[in-house]
Amino acid sequence: MTTPTALYTAHATSKGGRGGNVKSDDGLIDFNLTVPKTMGGDGARGTNPEQLFAAGYSACFAGALGLVARTQGVNPGPFTISADVSFLKGDDGYGIGVKLIGTFPELEKSKAEALMTAAHQVCPYSKATRGNIPVELTVV
Repeated sequence: MTTPTALYTAHATSKGGRGGNVKSDDGLIDFNLTVPKTMGGDGARGTNPEQLFAAGYSACFAGALGLVARTQGVNPGPFTISADVSFLKGDDGYGIGVKLIGTFPELEKSKAEALMTAAHQVCPYSKATRGNIPVELTVV
């Protein structure tokens, strides 16, 4: 197997962990981080790693779904992919779980579910998380 070639590399730096700041090298991302109230935080304005992961995963998955639809010759119509990323605590410590929610107003549910399943096989985020965290696919 050959080593993959990097087509693009993103770079971001975090200072101060969950109570600090995260910034991309080009400055387009520059967010204060805060711990959510439900996790003992003070409710200060800011984002958190779970929100950032949800944004990235939903965008990547939507791109993969569009690719799969084009490859299969399916017109999904306008659709959205939302990601719910939960911070979990279990017997083995902390982790995350993901629920990907697809909304396809112009596509029958069974076809939308088939596209979601196929996209889950090709999405780089899905490949990276497969077998490591629970990922649930849902069509509403």
